[in-house]
Amino acid sequence: MTGEDLAARAEALRERYRSTLGAVPHGVQERLRVAQALGRLSTEERFTALRDTVLTDSPLGARVQQLVHFGQLLALGRPGPARIHARGALHAGAGLADLVGVAETALITAGTPAYALGIEIVAELLPTEESPG
Repeated sequence: MTGEDLAARAEALRERYRSTLGAVPHGVQERLRVAQALGRLSTEERFTALRDTVLTDSPLGARVQQLVHFGQLLALGRPGPARIHARGALHAGAGLADLVGVAETALITAGTPAYALGIEIVAELLPTEESPG
């Protein structure tokens, strides 16, 4: 297999992330770089296929699935991936109010740290107001 073939396969994987999340997360970029360099791209292809099945073939639909991921990651205290899936939820049609609803649910199921993390992420995504002139 040529370097061009590997590059095309890696780009196809990146495009799958763009379609569900709107971007390719840094960690995914690094995994693909390592997999491509060490001849393990097939692992990433299989993982991405499973990920696509779970995310895009879910009876929950893309929006709800991303919100579930966001909530689970809040509960697990995983800020980086929670941020990725918050943006993924917005990309899939969720609103900031949906993210707040998930954060409020996390308050009940996982406590104040999960809620605080969720609200912190929403605050980062909230458009900033222009200062009066």
